[in-house]
Amino acid sequence: MQMDVTRDVFRLAQVFTISRGSRTQAEVLTVTLRDGEHMGVGECVPYARYDETLESVTAEIMNLPAQFTRAELANLLPAGAARNAVDCAMWDLEAKTAGCRAWDLIGMATPKPEITAYTLSLAAPEAMEKQAAKNAYRPLLKIKLGTPDDMERLEAVRRGAPDPAIIVDANEGWNADIYQDLAPHLIRLGVRMVEQPMPAGADDILAEIVRPLPVCADESCHDRASLPSLKGKYDMINIKLDKTGGLTEALELKKQAIAEGYDIMVGCMVGSSLAMAPATLLAQGVAFTDLDGPLLLAEDRAAPLLFDAAGVHPPSPDLWG
Repeated sequence: MQMDVTRDVFRLAQVFTISRGSRTQAEVLTVTLRDGEHMGVGECVPYARYDETLESVTAEIMNLPAQFTRAELANLLPAGAARNAVDCAMWDLEAKTAGCRAWDLIGMATPKPEITAYTLSLAAPEAMEKQAAKNAYRPLLKIKLGTPDDMERLEAVRRGAPDPAIIVDANEGWNADIYQDLAPHLIRLGVRMVEQPMPAGADDILAEIVRPLPVCADESCHDRASLPSLKGKYDMINIKLDKTGGLTEALELKKQAIAEGYDIMVGCMVGSSLAMAPATLLAQGVAFTDLDGPLLLAEDRAAPLLFDAAGVHPPSPDLWG
């Protein structure tokens, strides 16, 4: 099996800002596996929050042995971006070698479109109101918060978009007092869920306070090993392939989390359609889907995912799986 890693850059349609900073492009790594006449591809987005860089993730991938199975991969790399790209490329290669779709290998029905959130970049309230008005036709908006001016921004978004459902992502930017103060206003404004209000590792207080709307673990949940530490604190988990280390672990995490009573959100980093493609399988039937990465780009893969009024569609064979 021959493996190559390339760095690809996709321009964003506009500057994208969260509480940790801004970006104008998505920098991703593409893994290509070749086994005779067949080729599989996968994408990952190294994330500085998890001490990942393009260089460190590339080194992890290139240090893999020449031959290994997908089952063995979990013992060769930790959960994270490097394992994700390789794991998803192996799923793609397996499907192409078998002459079937990846969902056939999993044993699931043909995926259907899923409504996805559309994320509004963090900005001044008046700018966010304009963003919201421009996207008011979408059924689900996601708002990046985590600043001292969150209520002003949220009120502005609701003025601009009176009808869509709203979910908010504080990106670890609040504490218990802020959350409890904001929660009644979030409910008043029709917010359905708040994602990672407090820093991972400093969220035990969530088990002691009233949570009047669902709280979703993002940075606090990576793979199945994370679940014991979430008990009593969270109502939902956000599964991202770049955190789980690929589709293989993500499918197992989803199954176990549901068995333990969690609702599921399937999210993404800012990447291309190739990064989202495997996640469309994972997103089937979940509470919230947030696979809008390609909608934030000014350019995409040659065979991009289809987004329409029905939601994000599963990938064509020319893209993945």
